[in-house]
Amino acid sequence: MNSSVKTQLLHHFNATHAVELETIQSLWSGYGTISRWQLIGVQPETVIVKHVCIPQKLNHPKGWDTAISHGRKLKSYAVETAWYTDFSEKTNAGCRVPKCFFTHKIGEELLVVLEDLDAAGYAVRRAQLELSEVKLVLKWLANFHAQFMQQKPSSLWQEGSYWKLETRPDEWQAMESGWLKDSAKQLAEQLKNCNYQTLIHGDAKVANFCFSEDMKAVAAVDFQYVGGGCGMKDVVYLLGSCLAEWECEKHEEELLNFYFGALNSATEMIDFPELEGEWRRLYAIAWADFTRFLLGWMPSHPKVNAYSLKLVKRAKKILGK
Repeated sequence: MNSSVKTQLLHHFNATHAVELETIQSLWSGYGTISRWQLIGVQPETVIVKHVCIPQKLNHPKGWDTAISHGRKLKSYAVETAWYTDFSEKTNAGCRVPKCFFTHKIGEELLVVLEDLDAAGYAVRRAQLELSEVKLVLKWLANFHAQFMQQKPSSLWQEGSYWKLETRPDEWQAMESGWLKDSAKQLAEQLKNCNYQTLIHGDAKVANFCFSEDMKAVAAVDFQYVGGGCGMKDVVYLLGSCLAEWECEKHEEELLNFYFGALNSATEMIDFPELEGEWRRLYAIAWADFTRFLLGWMPSHPKVNAYSLKLVKRAKKILGK
């Protein structure tokens, strides 16, 4: 497989030599690798290669080895390719993403060759964030959502995010009976049919953000689940990924105020108060929607906590049930 990668790199960059320096990580369920390659005799000196190669035997780490799961992953890689080809150059400095040098399909294999963000000054990765650092990422999300406000997600997921109900029937079926399971469709429709739509990252966990050494600049990677939707889906997923339960509750109002302030500054929409009112209402709906996914996928997950269940109750009240 590496010989085909090397051939494509040499051809595209006209390099004298190409060497794989390291495997950064394996793709979920063994669907390939992300590696750093060095190019000799040309610029850039290093690139990141996302190499999708379908395994002969599926091996989901949580046991969800189904045809639906497989199909979802295959589409996600096609969506990411479309994102880098058709949309990524529309981003700006406020929502930095890696430059895509090229994509290439080799039989059932797929290559996405990207800028090395470490070399570009975004070499820091974090699992938890301080409050000021959370705001840095929220500002990235606000700029991203503003940049693509009311744009059609052609060639992307019509509805972004990896946990949406439409592609998670197995997890819904596995849920215990109760209000959240019964109301799953209504929650999903609230998010899917909101008036103000944008493109959402779809997998906006802290692990998919790369920071500068001084923690004052940030860029995002992994656009397999980018698509249309309400920006609150990105916000709730980010907060749950980088803050403790008590921090989410304590700083909820402050962080939402910051996000909407940044969104207001970045967007050119005429009726921003209407957008803010709609999306604030959908904050609890989005959190309940994600909790619905977790309760089917892995009910013992630490993100199924008192704060999450409190927001489920809030969503229930919003829906009048």
